[in-house]
Amino acid sequence: MKKITLLLLFLSLLSAKAQTQKVVSSDWTSFNQTIAIQTSVKKKFRVIASVKVETTEPKSWAGVWARVDTKNDEDGFFDNMSDRPVKSKEWQSYTVEGTIDANSKSLSFGGLCLYNGKFYFDKFELLIENDKGVFEPLAVLNPSFETPIKDGDIPKWSFGISKDAVVKVKEYKITSDKSSVDGKASLLLEGTGIKPRQEARIGNIEGASPKIGDMISMLEDLKDRVERTVKNMSQYEIDYLHDDEANRIGALVMHLAAAEKYYQVFTFENRGFNEEEKKIWQKALDLDQGGRDEFKGHDIQYYLDIYNEVRAKTISELKKRDDAWFVEVQTRYDWTNQYCWFHVMEHQSSHLGQILFLKKRIPPEQMKILPQEIKK
Repeated sequence: MKKITLLLLFLSLLSAKAQTQKVVSSDWTSFNQTIAIQTSVKKKFRVIASVKVETTEPKSWAGVWARVDTKNDEDGFFDNMSDRPVKSKEWQSYTVEGTIDANSKSLSFGGLCLYNGKFYFDKFELLIENDKGVFEPLAVLNPSFETPIKDGDIPKWSFGISKDAVVKVKEYKITSDKSSVDGKASLLLEGTGIKPRQEARIGNIEGASPKIGDMISMLEDLKDRVERTVKNMSQYEIDYLHDDEANRIGALVMHLAAAEKYYQVFTFENRGFNEEEKKIWQKALDLDQGGRDEFKGHDIQYYLDIYNEVRAKTISELKKRDDAWFVEVQTRYDWTNQYCWFHVMEHQSSHLGQILFLKKRIPPEQMKILPQEIKK
């Protein structure tokens, strides 16, 4: 094959790093290749691929995507076709066009899909503009997926869009398929068992009065955000303690459950915790040294199960009450019941921000090297 030379532009495939694949739960997935970039002038590029979608769900879609990472870590070009999603059941060619410049460090490109359905990809092409404004092709490894999929791995491609990790999503099955545009095979990603999130809606909760329905939907939205943030975190991550005065992420989720439990007894039963309840919840509520000592050694699902159990009780009890109850005042704090549950909601938001802050600053887990026995 003739070697293509582009003046003032040097591109090379990044060497594949040995990475531990992480399996997570999600309602979307993606795959990619990445190339390194050096150029002193602004140039256009195009990523072209054929895609088709087979689904009965209106929210499901696929797309071709590209992202330019920069030398100073500022936002570069990004497009995943979210404004023009692929939903056609017929093969069609789609193009993402962007630019690279002197600040560009690497270009990642690939495909993505969301929710349930069968998502087919074939014939990826990458073209970059030369000095004369003519688009010239660059090599894409396994562009038409003729190398068979093995054990859910796509030869020459990586999973996810993360810069640092290879991420597989357990809701998606990855196989080769005979339907193709180029060659004898294509890539098939099949999503099953995914429940699309109901977002950007407040109220209209079955069995709840209008204002209580509004509150339930807002409480649930915040809890969903917390769950999405933590559900795929490892034991190491949720137990990581940044310093002696900090709190572990697992303890923070437990704290959210404890605070909500307190407002259950406060608003539904007009009391505080009794002695038995204090034994269960007080350390989580206080978030002091007792909480740091107590809440560790569990996986994240342990805390989420407790959180979900508390929330189910909240929703059940709120539905037993009406908007008139919401305006009743709790004389201990001179707060209305509505304000109490507003406080529970914004309390979740506050600690979600804390969790996100802590999560971003957790260092990679160090590999443990076992000492080898020295033979005499």
